[in-house]
Amino acid sequence: MKVVAFNGSPNKEGNTYHAIKLVAEELAKEGIETEIVHVGNKAIRGCIACYQCLKNQDERCAIKDDEVNEYVQKMKGADGIILGSPVHYSGVGGTLKSFMDRAFFVAGVNGGLLRHKVGAAVVAVRRSGGVTTFDQLNHFLNYSEMLLPTSNYWNVIHGRTPGEALQDGEGVQIMRVLAKNMAWLLKLVENGKGVVPEPEQETKIFTNFIR
Repeated sequence: MKVVAFNGSPNKEGNTYHAIKLVAEELAKEGIETEIVHVGNKAIRGCIACYQCLKNQDERCAIKDDEVNEYVQKMKGADGIILGSPVHYSGVGGTLKSFMDRAFFVAGVNGGLLRHKVGAAVVAVRRSGGVTTFDQLNHFLNYSEMLLPTSNYWNVIHGRTPGEALQDGEGVQIMRVLAKNMAWLLKLVENGKGVVPEPEQETKIFTNFIR
């Protein structure tokens, strides 16, 4: 089994990376490989609402001058996905948000590519805004019908300078427990294939309130 983790921090090995690495190390003990992809330093623009991904049904965003389409295929091929973000003004980092807006929309309108994959969000923060950022990340996972493992608190770790988060004893434990529960859920899904029938996927109903 394989997990792909997206590091949404501009810093390649800042505290967001260390949070992801804590999870990845625990997953490795369960025989699960994790690929960490650095998204936060890329030039990724936001969705332009052209709906070409819906029209073409080719699992691709119409914007082709960045890495988003490559990342969509990584997500499709993975059993689990981790979204890691720093906190910018009590919210998700801008580049990561642009990536998620496009990648999750492409995945959703092309047959639900992420449906029933295991997804988790982790956040690194200096002081406050961690829970609101964690909530924003979870919106993408929930909307995609992904399966979310939990920990013994919200998945937020604290630190300012790179690596300082490793001194947050509670935060380190949160990441460790998250990883153990994620590995367990991944194995449940894998061992349940062909044994426990999946719920039938329903066509999305759109209800507009202004007619």
